[in-house]
Amino acid sequence: QVHLVESGGGLVQTGGSLRLSCANSARTFSTNTLGWFRQAPGKEREFVAAISRSSTSRYYADSVKGRFTISRDNANNTMYLQMNSLKPEDTGVYYCAVKYNTGSTYRESEYKYWGQGAQVTVSS
Repeated sequence: QVHLVESGGGLVQTGGSLRLSCANSARTFSTNTLGWFRQAPGKEREFVAAISRSSTSRYYADSVKGRFTISRDNANNTMYLQMNSLKPEDTGVYYCAVKYNTGSTYRESEYKYWGQGAQVTVSS
């Protein structure tokens, strides 16, 4: 059973930083591409970042490039999202997910397992 647990969310001022973590004990966590998505109030969930199994490929939404960094520690089945220079528009619930299908890394439907979400609030 794949059970993902996000942590590290919170309230921060504009320009601040947060680091999200996503932990899981299943073997599939270390063998699959992993991703972060977010959902702002009243909006659809959107892609934020993804990282391949061996960390050789990393993908970012244009809105977070240069500010967010995705990483993973396969030995400890944990993925991270370092978020710097946060803006109010980064506010939302952040979800980690495991990619199971072979389609676009940016597409939500390609991911099968999801965490419960971590709230990130950036005040202006």
